[in-house]
Amino acid sequence: MWIFLIIVLVLALYVISVYNGLVARRVQSREAWSTIDTMLKRRYDLIPNLVSAVKGAAKHESGTLDAVVKARAAAMKADGIDKKSKAENHLTSSLKSIFALAENYPTLRANENFLELQRELSDTETKIQAARQFYNTVVMGLNTAIEQFPSSMVAVLFKIQKEQFFELDEAEKKAARKAPKVEF
Repeated sequence: MWIFLIIVLVLALYVISVYNGLVARRVQSREAWSTIDTMLKRRYDLIPNLVSAVKGAAKHESGTLDAVVKARAAAMKADGIDKKSKAENHLTSSLKSIFALAENYPTLRANENFLELQRELSDTETKIQAARQFYNTVVMGLNTAIEQFPSSMVAVLFKIQKEQFFELDEAEKKAARKAPKVEF
């Protein structure tokens, strides 16, 4: 009888340990997502100032500016990791077009406000990339633990679901796989 109780106790402690590990990974993935959200909010706050700075110097580029404003609005409204990921990728490509404008407008390149906003946004983009990488690493750990035996049984028992990765959309994946064209 004592042996049976000890086996049940060890098994219960094991299940509790695995469950707690899965919950800790899930909480860590949610915290990592929250970090991404914080960085994205900072980016959203910088974009209107950047658009205003560009409007003054590049009056003929309203189509580019409108595209950025629309992409920002869509990204802010997106919910869920998949939709948010796609909207953010679109916003990132829209922002690249604003920075390309600076090449055509010397007054914009000389504008201290624009340059500071560009630096701030560039710094924020770097932080977003790092946060995405961290998030995907945490999600990979959670998803791996959910799929591995015997923790998969505990995950099913307590209905712990896999999380989605923050991924590039298909157009960005294709562009990333192409070798860059370098001309001198």
